[in-house]
Amino acid sequence: MTRRLNVGVMISGGGSNLKALIDAAKAADCPFAIVHVISNRPDAGGLAHAGAAGIPATVIDHKAYASRDAFDAALDEALNAIAPDIVALAGFMRILTSGFLAKWQGRMTNIHPSLLPLYKGLHPHRQALEAGATMHGCSVHWVTPGVDEGPIIAQAEVPIVAGDTEEKLQARTLAAEHKLYARALGMIARGEAVFPG
Repeated sequence: MTRRLNVGVMISGGGSNLKALIDAAKAADCPFAIVHVISNRPDAGGLAHAGAAGIPATVIDHKAYASRDAFDAALDEALNAIAPDIVALAGFMRILTSGFLAKWQGRMTNIHPSLLPLYKGLHPHRQALEAGATMHGCSVHWVTPGVDEGPIIAQAEVPIVAGDTEEKLQARTLAAEHKLYARALGMIARGEAVFPG
């Protein structure tokens, strides 16, 4: 097998998608490796997943910086030191500046719990239920300056069933996310998904 794709993962919370990626990367034939984790919150539960797997982690607390630009500059410096092939946002709850994104364009992915371009932003499960949708899902996309607007790499559908609540739909979608993100990173590693342009 050729060299594995080195992936840095950025998180803000519990890190269930990070855990799924770590588990996927354990497979001998997995074409990517999780090499570093960055969190903007020192109390992020996902840091424990990194620690348990022996993956180095860095905390860059956004509250310690006077501006969004200053935080993004620290983030850029940390990522340049790690030098990952791809940066995977996995529940990273910060809007990044356009200047930062310009430096990492084509090397940064995100997972969003809807079938983009539907239901961008916050509360996508609620948005889907309020719209009377019969199908929901999740998307992995390239990160661009527009929130949840970058070119789509892969999607997975999740049916909406009678009696669904926001919580039930979220749980079912999250299970699909855990499979989809690893599949999408595999596509990038094998050259099946390339940032357009």
